[in-house]
Amino acid sequence: MQHHHYILYKPNGYLSQFVYQKKRSKKLLGELYHFAENTMAIGRLDEDSEGLLLLTTNGMISEEIRSKKVEKEYFAQVDGIITPDALKQLEEGVIIGVKGTKYKTLPCVAKSLIDLPITIGDGKKIRDDRHGPTSWLRITVTEGKYRQVRKMTAAVGFPTLRLIRYRIGTITLEQLQCGDVVEVQKLEY
Repeated sequence: MQHHHYILYKPNGYLSQFVYQKKRSKKLLGELYHFAENTMAIGRLDEDSEGLLLLTTNGMISEEIRSKKVEKEYFAQVDGIITPDALKQLEEGVIIGVKGTKYKTLPCVAKSLIDLPITIGDGKKIRDDRHGPTSWLRITVTEGKYRQVRKMTAAVGFPTLRLIRYRIGTITLEQLQCGDVVEVQKLEY
């Protein structure tokens, strides 16, 4: 059986799924491209998050990419000017809630981000300047708990306003525009 693999720049406002059973109308990935039958997202991005999403029909590749062996890099726009102390706390691991229990995140890399890559663009307007300053940071993790990066930045006092997954392993958003889908022969991560 030949498998299909896709690289997607998920826009804000889309669910990382193909079927939605609830009554409210939601934008789904199938509206962006005609994917092969049995395509699944490898990991998820929240409806209000954007960025790199890999999709495949191969469950074994999905498991491998979601493992702790593969880094995931995020750009987070946070409320306030991120401090060196907050970055250090993030790098050492912070306590977040996961399924009703306390969980300490694994060590990660957290750095201030001065300039966003040009491919990111302005995105959806989060708020205007009268609500105070914002700053960007780059967080690289090897795990992916539910809303983990948002919970991590909130735990150190800097709630996330905009979240973009920029990289999974060696695959980045570098050549994609928001909403682009590229089918590839192989996912080289």
